[in-house]
Amino acid sequence: MSNFKAVLSQARFSAEKMQKVNLFETENFFCDVYCLEPGQEQKPHAHSGADKIYFVLEGEGTIRIGTAERRVAKHDICLAAAGLEHGVKNTSAGRLTLLVFMSPNPNTPHSPPSRGDLGGCDDTD
Repeated sequence: MSNFKAVLSQARFSAEKMQKVNLFETENFFCDVYCLEPGQEQKPHAHSGADKIYFVLEGEGTIRIGTAERRVAKHDICLAAAGLEHGVKNTSAGRLTLLVFMSPNPNTPHSPPSRGDLGGCDDTD
């Protein structure tokens, strides 16, 4: 895996549906490029244990987080905290390209930290 990527050169679009292109993935997070043609959308959904960030690379669209819906454009950023329903739609006449981060990575198993992973904290004193 390369630690360096030219983000926009990784983007790919399809007339059939929104495309998700993975750039990086570790046990802790993933980073994708979402590519939406006009009218395409990621239907509203929620993740109970993971936060998601959308950063608009190019284009314009609408992002819904919880009950709030906002028009977004190039260089806007949005946070969908764990448990909040969220989705994105390309409501413009041009393409919409988003950089998306999610942590913890829902594609890998996670367990709560053990007592030894708490940085020396001990509540037995």
